[in-house]
Amino acid sequence: MSLNLRRMRVLLAAMAGVSLTSLPHAQNYPNRPVRLVVPFSAGGAADVPGRILTQKLSEALGHQVVVDNRPGAGSTIGAEQVAKAPPDGYTLLMISNTHFVSAALYKKLAYDALSDYAPVTQVTSAPNVIVVHPSLPVKTVRELISLAKAKPGKIDYASSGNGSTQHLTGALFTKMAGIDMTHIPYRGSGPVTADLLGGQVTVGFPGIAGMLPHIKAGKLRALAVTSARRSPELPDLPTVAEAGVKGYDVTAWFGVTGPKDMPRDIVLRLHGELVRILKNPDVQKLLLNAGQEVAWQESPELFGDMLKVESAKWARMVKESGAQVN
Repeated sequence: MSLNLRRMRVLLAAMAGVSLTSLPHAQNYPNRPVRLVVPFSAGGAADVPGRILTQKLSEALGHQVVVDNRPGAGSTIGAEQVAKAPPDGYTLLMISNTHFVSAALYKKLAYDALSDYAPVTQVTSAPNVIVVHPSLPVKTVRELISLAKAKPGKIDYASSGNGSTQHLTGALFTKMAGIDMTHIPYRGSGPVTADLLGGQVTVGFPGIAGMLPHIKAGKLRALAVTSARRSPELPDLPTVAEAGVKGYDVTAWFGVTGPKDMPRDIVLRLHGELVRILKNPDVQKLLLNAGQEVAWQESPELFGDMLKVESAKWARMVKESGAQVN
């Protein structure tokens, strides 16, 4: 190779913000299927955007991107698997608030929730929703609070597992409302939905995505959304704060990361493809129909900054809620 050509390659690499040694990664990636680990059960709030995005990402990358559901222990099972995976871009993680809730709840994790991951981008945000089985004689948040006060500890609420966002959402609600309900942890959102529909448990705080069909069919009764503003999919439904629990605000989000030390050019490739996908009006409509709004950062670094803020925020919320792994 001539000296001038070598200098040109170095200059181009510097302009692209990547090292010379990382250039072959972008040229060859991907050359086999990519796995997106979703640390929740199939059919849940994280699974929906995961499957929509992997279909489009497969088309963009020219190789199949598959969802690998690894539920359990507040998303820590799937998160640990990705943290220990080779940083080659072929194992990715669908990350969420739960990632940092679990980091605050579980004292001995085999990974660091921040430093062991390479941020790519946020993809969606969505509120949770308080739902009850129609057999429970309440139609509003105030009525639920009154019933719980009349029957302390007698009303169960389900969550997708200890340390999940659903767990924290419920624990924070009970504390701020001054009530006592019994937490019943499940292994993922799918089993929660099944038992809510069957009436085995009567209250839940699931992601809105999987609940819309059941709410619209009258199989579950929605009382309020957990975010600070109303959901465009359920515009007539009040927020928890509007319904009487002032200051209450829990909003879920989802994003994509990989193991730390993933080559920067692969991170940039994935970021660019995902942002292009999220800007597609058809994709936005699909996600909105599933109860989620698209959200992205203009760079992986900005997503990394967001994750630092979220880590501190959810650690504080876990402490304030009094939630514990039981």
